[in-house]
Amino acid sequence: MKSDDRTYRDLREHVEALDRDGLLITIDEPIDKDSEMHPLVRWQFRGGFEEADRKAFLFTNVIDGKGRSYDIPVVVGAMAASPAIYAAGMRVPVEDIGGKWNAALSNPIDARPVNDAACQEIVITGEALTGEGAGLDALPIPVSTPGFDSAPTLSATNCVTRDPETNVQNMGTYRAALKAPDRLVVRMATRVGGAGGYLHWRKYKERGEEMPCAIVLGCPPLVAFMGPQKLPIGMDELGVAGGLAGEPINVVRAVTVDLMVPAEAEIVIEGMIDPEITEPEGPFGESHGHVALEEFNMPMRITAITRKNNPMVPSYISQVTPSESSVIKRIAYEPLFLTHLRDTLGIGGVMKVSLHEPLTALLRVTLVTMERHTPKTEIWRALYGAASFKGDCGKITIAINDDIDPDNADAILWALAYRQNPVDDVVVLPHRGQGHGPKREHGGEEDSTLLIDATMKSDMPPLALPAKQYMSHARELWDRLGLPPLRPEQPWHGYSLGDWTKTWEDAALRAVQGEYLENGRRSAQRQLKGLIPETSVRDAEDGWD
Repeated sequence: MKSDDRTYRDLREHVEALDRDGLLITIDEPIDKDSEMHPLVRWQFRGGFEEADRKAFLFTNVIDGKGRSYDIPVVVGAMAASPAIYAAGMRVPVEDIGGKWNAALSNPIDARPVNDAACQEIVITGEALTGEGAGLDALPIPVSTPGFDSAPTLSATNCVTRDPETNVQNMGTYRAALKAPDRLVVRMATRVGGAGGYLHWRKYKERGEEMPCAIVLGCPPLVAFMGPQKLPIGMDELGVAGGLAGEPINVVRAVTVDLMVPAEAEIVIEGMIDPEITEPEGPFGESHGHVALEEFNMPMRITAITRKNNPMVPSYISQVTPSESSVIKRIAYEPLFLTHLRDTLGIGGVMKVSLHEPLTALLRVTLVTMERHTPKTEIWRALYGAASFKGDCGKITIAINDDIDPDNADAILWALAYRQNPVDDVVVLPHRGQGHGPKREHGGEEDSTLLIDATMKSDMPPLALPAKQYMSHARELWDRLGLPPLRPEQPWHGYSLGDWTKTWEDAALRAVQGEYLENGRRSAQRQLKGLIPETSVRDAEDGWD
């Protein structure tokens, strides 16, 4: 069977679709992959851009730090520079992504072997892999964090390994630093539970055998999304990708290693990892937002590089969040959290789960939005459930109400300041692993978990901003006067928080109609003797709740 018997898009077709949708910027002038490329794209994450305005960047004229030119373009941000780009890869609206993931996890479709694969149009082996400008050195792999990284590093990878006992393949996104035209060093996570590839490495080490590995660059988007998703150990990612596609993913046997790889991939790097040998790798700017310092990791001896005739190299913007890698995870993770709390645990009142993205890398702060007046028991079940769902997420887990924007740190601090009493609404849990971060779990140092109920415990007075209709009218006036463009921040108008009566509402309406004297006449009729200032009307007059 031929590999073009499919309806899902490969990377190039996806990039063309981004271009049609206005989600791609093409740069034709020479760009240095070692010092300019990632910093240029990084600015849209740190330069005050709205999330919806972020684009993918296609570089067609790539050079390196020595001025050498490459004939292979590089695309950065093409998987998830923004939710719209991720949704284009999933081929559904953003709001339907969670449902599509849930359906695919429940209904995987086995991959389909093919004989004629685009990823093997050119095969490079043997002596052609050695020497400067050959092998890996012929690929325009960017330096991700200039000024800190020690090597060009493969970041947008799908690394394929196989469990030597069960024969189930794993496909994870692991970084790989270039060391020589025929050697790189792979970093597979060793944290508690371990990445699937690392668990395979341990088994090969016990058997005293080399581990076959295929590093795939430029998978079809529905396949590329598998690596960062962190599926359960033992689940075949290619089957879930088929579930996303609604059809089998085409795969082909690699040329020099016994592994099946996506047939429409741009480039496949095949090789063997000797589990007895490690080599220094790093420093490298990591997705947790700090530089991962030099550590010993897994050298891989390259046995073949296969590719399309005209391939494209993808690279992820990672490091400090928000980033492409955090968008990939957030859009997929948040619906899974919500499904877990609502459906698996059956917790009432849960409206949504938000993983805080800027700087904290999704892993440290989780916000659970609860309906107002949800029983306290359900709020605490939601807090415990969200904090324990994934071992590396939820160090700080906060319950909030739906008037608090979980993406607005000021609003979160406002809820913490006025809606929680630390002695009653805070719980600290010991024995939490370090998770993905600048400290290593295998150092033995534990972390802990902070749970906070920052929901309203009773009705409160309105937020002290002009009501919505007056702020909306004032914005129209602002625009008519030609004043600088506005970027509204939540909350931008006042609203009731429950403690507000018809009497006060009517008085406020009279005030905006210029009838404050009528309010004064009415309050004069309510004058009382013998009270101290700041006595509440509820304490002095009958008929108040």
